Amino acid sequence: MQFLAVDISAWWEALVLWWRSEPMKWLYILGFTAQAFFSARLFLQWLLSERSRQVVSPSIYWILSIAGSYLLFIYGWLRDDFAIIFGQFISYYIYLWNLREKGILARVPVVFRWILSLTPVAAVLLAIGNAEVFVRDFFMNERIPFWLVLFGSSGQIVFTLRFIYQWFYSYKRKASILPVGFWIISLVGSGLIVSYGVFRRDPVIILGQSFGFVAYIRNIMLGLKAAKRTGNGEVARTADRTAGDPTMENSAN
Repeated sequence: MQFLAVDISAWWEALVLWWRSEPMKWLYILGFTAQAFFSARLFLQWLLSERSRQVVSPSIYWILSIAGSYLLFIYGWLRDDFAIIFGQFISYYIYLWNLREKGILARVPVVFRWILSLTPVAAVLLAIGNAEVFVRDFFMNERIPFWLVLFGSSGQIVFTLRFIYQWFYSYKRKASILPVGFWIISLVGSGLIVSYGVFRRDPVIILGQSFGFVAYIRNIMLGLKAAKRTGNGEVARTADRTAGDPTMENSAN
């Protein structure tokens, strides 16, 4: 047992040294991995919407969302970037709600469900327990002026409002839907976040958000066309089934 403890201690020290050798390099890898999940969700959702000729809300969109959000939350924490962790915290549980609505969350092992559900709560408790350090690192950081924190946070609020709107819209209809308003808010919020990324000189934010512009505009076009076809402004709930993947079927059907 003593040998095992020494071995683990040595492994941990080596890991810390490895991380500290080039911290920004590994931090950017983490951030770009998170953005890769977000970009993949948009690409797949866009592809399936084009195939269905209307906006769809596939399960894979929400699976990739929770994966990207989890990693980007960690990235924002390590970057001392309150705007990032604030934005992810708001939307995180909406991702989980959509996964539950589609019946995906119930298939996840209980241990992982608890980890997914409690990680943001643990982060809040950690911040409260170290309030002085948290305020110093996130609000009194010389690298991020306070006005920039406010600007970035406002952009995240606008961007995250799309998921609050999507949740409210879907909750009323008892189904996971991505309405036109969701994409309009996405376009406005993404523009604000890209501006914040430019001020912050953060390639993870700039590249990650810029990718979505075309997808947002195209989804708005598809949503408006679908609204004209249905005649009542609501995307048909059968959209998920027409995507052709049984795992992406809307749980409300």
